[in-house]
Amino acid sequence: MKLRRREKFVLAAIFLSLGLAVVQHIRLEWRLVALACFTVVTYFTSALVLADDLQRHEWLTILPLPTLYAAAVGWFYFLLPNHFLSVIFILFLFGGGMYGIYLMSNIFSVAKGRTVQLLYAAHASSLIFTLLISFLMSSTIFSLHLPFYLIALAIGVIHFVLIFMVAWSVNLKNYQFKTELLLSFLLTWLVIELATALSFIPFEPWQFSLFIMTFLYISLGVLHSYLRGRLFQKTLKEYVLVAAFGLLVFLVVFPGK
Repeated sequence: MKLRRREKFVLAAIFLSLGLAVVQHIRLEWRLVALACFTVVTYFTSALVLADDLQRHEWLTILPLPTLYAAAVGWFYFLLPNHFLSVIFILFLFGGGMYGIYLMSNIFSVAKGRTVQLLYAAHASSLIFTLLISFLMSSTIFSLHLPFYLIALAIGVIHFVLIFMVAWSVNLKNYQFKTELLLSFLLTWLVIELATALSFIPFEPWQFSLFIMTFLYISLGVLHSYLRGRLFQKTLKEYVLVAAFGLLVFLVVFPGK
């Protein structure tokens, strides 16, 4: 009996949740290898459940999001205390989030046959998951207390993929994404500069991550408006005001140690 798409998504989410639980019970010296393998398994599992409408270029524009989500939760989970209730809570959230990502990815794959409302919902969900992945990954990277150049490299690689996926999803082009690539490189460079500067400030890892996530939210909003041809002067002023307010709140609430 052939499974329906939603049934595939549910089974894949459960399978990956169980895989994440297994990874967290592997011996500490092998856990990093297990996390890497889990990330690869997530990529190909996602390809399998989305295969009905997955085009060749979407292996690079859709599949990285569930993969990075699994990696982000896995690495962040690695830093949390191993209590039973926290394990159940994280696995439940991870499974629900993965199911949501599959629904959103499916909409992007078949966007031409969907209503505008569904596509708007997919864009909103994509932004939420992108910001969540950014926060979790940044928190993990800063928690490792690496040299600033390794922090910049890791932050740059992850955020380039995240930014490019958001840029691509605006117009859902097949292969002509030169503009999206150039803009993604530009925003990634700004994120790298920000992460490098923050690495010299005595803040907690989650504070670094919150600042980067706020910057990413504003910059992705500007990028989305620009690619849709709706970056008007009033819109840009609103984003500048939001950025100024966010910076002010950050300086007041987190003045440093």
